[in-house]
Amino acid sequence: MSTYKALNKQVYQSDEFSIVPIRMEDRYDIMQWRNDQIYHLRQAEPLTEAKQDAYFENVVKKLFDQNQPHQILVSFLKAEKCIGYGGLVHINWIDKNAEISFIMKTELEALDFQKNWHLFLGLIEQAAFGDLKLHKIFTYAFDLRPYLYAALERSGFKREAILPEHCLFQGKYLNVVIHSKINRIIVLREASIEDAQITFKWANDAKVRRYALTQHEISESEHLKWFESKINSSDCIYYIVSYNQVSVGSFRIDINSDSIGVISYLLDPMYHGKNLGKSLLRDGVEKARAHKTLDKIVGYVKEENQPSLNLFRKLGFTEKLERKGLLKFELNVK
Repeated sequence: MSTYKALNKQVYQSDEFSIVPIRMEDRYDIMQWRNDQIYHLRQAEPLTEAKQDAYFENVVKKLFDQNQPHQILVSFLKAEKCIGYGGLVHINWIDKNAEISFIMKTELEALDFQKNWHLFLGLIEQAAFGDLKLHKIFTYAFDLRPYLYAALERSGFKREAILPEHCLFQGKYLNVVIHSKINRIIVLREASIEDAQITFKWANDAKVRRYALTQHEISESEHLKWFESKINSSDCIYYIVSYNQVSVGSFRIDINSDSIGVISYLLDPMYHGKNLGKSLLRDGVEKARAHKTLDKIVGYVKEENQPSLNLFRKLGFTEKLERKGLLKFELNVK
């Protein structure tokens, strides 16, 4: 198998599906799929075997040894059999963005279109954001396949723009629809005494207190005493959440004698609306799963706090009414 110098990891896998550096052996299948689906591709005429051989020899082979290739092409496999291909194209290494390209075996268009798109996007995102550290990935699609948009949006892509009558195709001017996803670089680190001031500021923010279970304003001395006790306690898991190296929130679990951890988390109101809450909560829960003394984690959410209710539900917590106006969410971690 050829390998990309630009990638640290060459195989990205999800159960029986994977993407690998594009394989020479798949070139004629890819040619056939492109010719079958030329209606939605930026391809002027059908490919021939001679043209496909020349492209792989003169273009594709050179990509593997480049530090910053203009595209990274992959074969999309199911149980080692190629069922599609695509990759990151028009890579802009200065602005850290790239367009996503993907087509699947023609017969699968009618059978597993959304499933295969969703799987491919999840795998290529790992390469784009995790390995290449790109900031943004996007799709550029002729407005011909509305069912594509549902697959993209299911995978967290946002419709960014519609370019009216942007491309001339078969005698007609077509709209182009652009969907994009931005790399939200979330890092959880252990809280330290240096974080006392920023956590004090968050704790007394009116927007934070609105949904907090404890409503009263906190004095600085009261907060400092509480904060020191938490970061020094073996029964507390306390993380500060950073986004692009800026502290934006916190995630805490207090563990009781029954090995149950109670979640408390917050996001700086300045960063609301940036889709960070789900990553914050998800990554905090994943870290909590590794804690040896925890059997279960729970979260308490006010009934009026719809954003938090949605996050707990999306992450698979079970819920029940604790008392009027308050819901309890539970998740077994063992």
